[in-house]
Amino acid sequence: MANVNRKSEDEFGEKWENCLADTFIKMGAGLGVGIIFSVFMFKRKTWPLAFGVGTGVGMGMSNCQHSLNEPFFARVQKLKM
Repeated sequence: MANVNRKSEDEFGEKWENCLADTFIKMGAGLGVGIIFSVFMFKRKTWPLAFGVGTGVGMGMSNCQHSLNEPFFARVQKLKM
């Protein structure tokens, strides 16, 4: 069951931390893919790096926006009969 004494600030802070972590992971993955494409396919151009990092930031922001705008739903896995 959910913790009754949990503050809304704590929940928002946890969501914000998850958003930042997710965005940094996606940025790193985009950077890695950009490096691979830059080295092997595009003769060391820099635009695949910028494209990969930008795509990672965009995906992270989209996931963050979805998670922050999500209303409270009772999860089926947490319900007990």
